[in-house]
Amino acid sequence: MSEKKIASARIQESSSELLKALNNSLPFDKALYQEDIEGSRAHAFMLAEQGIISQEDYQQIDAGLEEIYQEIESGQFLLDGDDEDIHMAIEGRLTQKIGDAGKRLHTARSRNDQVALDFRLYVQKNTKKIAKLLLLNIETLLRVAREHTQTLLPGMTHLQHAQPINFGYHMMAYASMFKRDYERFMSSYTRNNFSPIGCAALAGTPHPINRETTAQKLGFDAPTLNCLDTVSDRDFALEILFNISTMMMHMSRLSEELILWSASEFRFIQLSDKHATGSSIMPQKKNPDIPELLRGKTGRVNGNLVALLTVMKGLPLAYNKDMQEDKEGVFDSVRTALLSLEVLKEMMDEMSVNVDNMNRACMVGHLSATDLADYLVKEVGIPFRDAYHITGNVVNMAEEKGLDISELTYEDLNAIDNRIAKEVVALLDNRASMNARASQGGTSTERTQEQIETLEQWLKLEQAKG
Repeated sequence: MSEKKIASARIQESSSELLKALNNSLPFDKALYQEDIEGSRAHAFMLAEQGIISQEDYQQIDAGLEEIYQEIESGQFLLDGDDEDIHMAIEGRLTQKIGDAGKRLHTARSRNDQVALDFRLYVQKNTKKIAKLLLLNIETLLRVAREHTQTLLPGMTHLQHAQPINFGYHMMAYASMFKRDYERFMSSYTRNNFSPIGCAALAGTPHPINRETTAQKLGFDAPTLNCLDTVSDRDFALEILFNISTMMMHMSRLSEELILWSASEFRFIQLSDKHATGSSIMPQKKNPDIPELLRGKTGRVNGNLVALLTVMKGLPLAYNKDMQEDKEGVFDSVRTALLSLEVLKEMMDEMSVNVDNMNRACMVGHLSATDLADYLVKEVGIPFRDAYHITGNVVNMAEEKGLDISELTYEDLNAIDNRIAKEVVALLDNRASMNARASQGGTSTERTQEQIETLEQWLKLEQAKG
């Protein structure tokens, strides 16, 4: 390239070296080369169809762009020159290859709508990729849940033992989170599937273009409505960043529990050796590095979201150079999301569950205490607050005896309150307690199986859509 840039008709002096360094986006926006070529080929097709350029020019442009794509893929054309961005690099290479026909490609468009198109194509493609991986992770969680609808687990609030649930039910909570994540990505895909190209700098173009043609050719539902909004809009980028941050927050919560459950104090699960590391000094250690890294990377993607929100918050319409800061965070978050989903699925597929330890843990914390209070209310007619205090006295007795409430005898219970009948002893069994919670959405084995079947049916429908 000459020292005078291809897009600089007005500027007569050479750019400051510092400006060049600050302005240069090629090192990161070269990731959009496929989308840039795809968009340019569609634009050239429309120009020729509308008679704005000749068919001969179009054929040269289209063939030249395909050659450039192959050159980049093979490493023959390295995107490491002094061009200020990917758009200028490809256009400059095209003009170098085919001459004046290459200079006609930019007719009826601006870099403003060109970059909006390239970036939107990238976001839309990766939205679909992330959504597909979410479905695979839901499938894994459903498999684990199906295997453990009768595996008792202490359900917790405030990280304190609360009520007995089953492990499958716990996994279904995360499957439900990922379902919402999937729906959030797909909703964003539908909302943002509109073509920016043809908006030019901000106000459209006097050329007789057909934006419907390029929209259809690129797989969009339609062109965007208002060009001024279009070239300054980065909502689609903010949405994928928000969707990734929310998804990673869910993954981080699951990771935190996997970290706790793999600790010696719990030993509820064991990660495979290939998903853990040892210590450099303590030979006995097996560290849950993958869930720790997933937990840590959540902060990284949250930062990318806040960074772009901050960039966009004070910008007047339409395009401003600040918006060059829109891509690096998105690229980073997308890479992080794709890798995180792949590794999470692999780790969960190979995780082993220690059923006995989960069952033993249910004998700590008097998990069935609420069942006694509920019995006193339903069967004896005692007001709940009184039943609550009677149950508290029973728990105190169990503590003094060094027993769980489920291990107390009828005589023990009756000594606290003679209205407690023998049938209560069976109700305080942890498995009976778990299965008693049979209201819709509850933890009983039957209700958990219903939840699994419902989500499996939904999953099949979504996977069938491709």
